[in-house]
Amino acid sequence: MEVDGGVRGFAGRSGWFWDCGGVGVLIPLEGVRVLDFSTLLPGPLATLILAEAGARVTKIERPGRGDEIRTYEPRFGESSVNFALLNRGKESLEVDLKSPDARDRLLPLIEQADVLVEQFRPGVMDRLGLGYEDVSKINPGIVYCSITGYGQSGPRSGVAAHDLNYVSEAGLLSVVEGLDGAPVLPPVLLADIGGGTYPAVINILLALFARAKTGEGAHLDISMSDNVFPFLYWAMGNGTAANEWPKPGGELVTGGSPRYNLYRAADGGYVAAAPLEEHFWRNFCDMLGLEGELRDDARDPEATAAGVAARIAEHPAEHWREQFREKDVCCSIVRSVREAMQDEHFRARGLFDREVEDGDAGRTIPALPLPLAPGFLRPEKRLGYPALGEADEKGGAR
Repeated sequence: MEVDGGVRGFAGRSGWFWDCGGVGVLIPLEGVRVLDFSTLLPGPLATLILAEAGARVTKIERPGRGDEIRTYEPRFGESSVNFALLNRGKESLEVDLKSPDARDRLLPLIEQADVLVEQFRPGVMDRLGLGYEDVSKINPGIVYCSITGYGQSGPRSGVAAHDLNYVSEAGLLSVVEGLDGAPVLPPVLLADIGGGTYPAVINILLALFARAKTGEGAHLDISMSDNVFPFLYWAMGNGTAANEWPKPGGELVTGGSPRYNLYRAADGGYVAAAPLEEHFWRNFCDMLGLEGELRDDARDPEATAAGVAARIAEHPAEHWREQFREKDVCCSIVRSVREAMQDEHFRARGLFDREVEDGDAGRTIPALPLPLAPGFLRPEKRLGYPALGEADEKGGAR
């Protein structure tokens, strides 16, 4: 369908979602209905992205307690700050999925839904009468997204695990080691977000696009452990093509090169140096005044790294920050999260302009910056998060 200005609209179950073609006047997922049965991080972050792009997200929560993440600390209003950040702009419906009337209560929502997201172990939704086969009979066009640790099939499909388990079993923890030779605990939930949330959103949007052409829905099998492997593209390539499997902490981007490393400054701060390409490396060596023989890092990488470390250790981090502003060297100073959120560059880009509101006290905190083009975001700069069951109290999320 074409509307004014050549903007194309694709039919959803309860409205239209839009391909704005850069027009920037319509919200891409406006009219799309999403049922969210997920908890904690991967699914809720995926549906948050859909909500911020205009979808109406109804979060199905267990009575009395709701999503487990509501109980976390610190608090923000009646729930945790984690819940508030991940559920901005959604609505909440309390449903006991084990009760005999649960399916009947959910039937009108299932009939209207474009997308269903669930994060149970394989087979749980089937036992509740809410598996893909059951739901697709009610709504053949539904995009049904199942996010699990190990996928819907395979020997490990029913095993309980968390992010740390997924990255360990996919081989990622083997490529970096600490000073004691042990694997390093990742500082981010890489499998949850990079292996769960982002692949879920990508595949949901692809399935909606495909449905616009065929009218058919889909069951999406999103395995967080499967999706860790793209992060190891270089390790897989080197190993399978050249039988050069990575040595812990010994490869180009894992600490084995002086061109991609962390160096301690005189005041205890750290320089993040990444002058990989030759012209950046020459500029970096010139800036440091590195001796001629050490510039050839292929000859003795450890000696070169030691020489760089000695130079960096001569001055505090602020000295190097000023140096980097004047040189083209691909280097920066390691910042705290607080410092990063106050950075003039990120502020100038409006990264923290959107807010989550605590409805009771009227307090606000910055909303999560999401990987969406600004023109695709819903217009509300300030939104709250749902109280448990508030949609039911307002007469249901229909």
